Amino acid sequence: MSDTMQSLDQLSALKTAESEAPKHTKKIDKHGRAYATGKRKDAVARVWIKPGAGKILVNAREVEVYFARPVLRMMIQQPLVAAARAGQYDVVCTVAGGGLSGQAGAVRHGLSKALTNFEPELRGVLKKGGFLTRDSRVVERKKYGKAKARRSFQFSKR
Repeated sequence: MSDTMQSLDQLSALKTAESEAPKHTKKIDKHGRAYATGKRKDAVARVWIKPGAGKILVNAREVEVYFARPVLRMMIQQPLVAAARAGQYDVVCTVAGGGLSGQAGAVRHGLSKALTNFEPELRGVLKKGGFLTRDSRVVERKKYGKAKARRSFQFSKR
């Protein structure tokens, strides 16, 4: 019974030793790259980043070719701009599933997570911008007796 607490001072000392904030560590592979998976709607993006000239490849194509709309390219750049790291990292990613908008969102999510794996001190900035949160909105399934998820068939009195 020697390990029981005898006073409140011992309890407070125990609590301060355990309640330290979790330390996020740098996670890179043997090639010096950080990896993360991003998801949005039905799209899944696997993203690798490493220090470089700011070149972004999506499915072995330039980002300007794969994402032709400027809005989608801007969306992908948002985490780098928020962290003030634009043009400092080479990004290689593979994307599958969904449409172009969902794929761009998946790349943005994966890029944000990969940045936190490479530089853990950027976590606060990216979290404040909402880039680390997975957007959980997905397409609602079709129900039986309905034309679509909620749309009913046209009503006719006769």
